This record gives sequence, structure tokens and C-alpha cells, in this order.
Amino acid sequence: MNRNFALALCFASASIGTAFADDITIDPTPFVSTASRAQVMAELKAFQASGVNPWADDYNQLAQVHSTKTRAEVTAAYLASRNEVAALDAEDSGSAYLTRVAARRDHSTELAVMERAQGE
Repeated sequence: MNRNFALALCFASASIGTAFADDITIDPTPFVSTASRAQVMAELKAFQASGVNPWADDYNQLAQVHSTKTRAEVTAAYLASRNEVAALDAEDSGSAYLTRVAARRDHSTELAVMERAQGE
């Protein structure tokens, strides 16, 4: 066993080549801008005037976000969906829950068809 492992290790190390750093590759096609210098400078001035730097360490991504729901509405929605989320995150990835939901939906469809048939 050890001899086979050593032989495999020898072949593996022999097949691994050595990589050397090479010179940089220079692209022969020159860069052609689609915007004029004046347009770029105007964009830069507008960016600086906005006072917001998304690359800054203290940038707050949520500063401009405002919710349309109240805290109570969000809490109620969370509590209403808590059982569904727990079922979908279960060991069976929610298969049993989705089967129950589909069965209820099919049953309610059957009832609606029966009611329509009785009304005609």
C-alpha cells in the first residue's frame, strides 16, 4: 500500500509543472471613450456635489430606504408566515407542507365546482 502511494505521489509531482510569472500583456487596441472629457468632468462634479460616496467605509446603504408599512403590520405578517417558513425550512424542504396546501387547494376547487353544478 505504501509503495503504491509513493509511486502515485511521484507521478503526481512529476506531472505538476512549475509556473513562472511572465511579462504583462499589452493590448494593442487603443481605448476609445464613448463620452467626451466635458461629460466625464460633469459626472464627476455631480458625484462630488451629491455628498454620497458608496465606496466610503461609513456609507449607509439604507439611508434612502423608507418603508410603507408600520411596525405592527410587519410584525403581523411575520407572525402569519412563521409556520409556513418553518415548514419550508424543515428537514423535507417543505414537501409535506406543500402537499397539504395543494390538497386543500384541490379540495376547495372541487367544492366550488360542485356548488356551481348544484346552482345550475
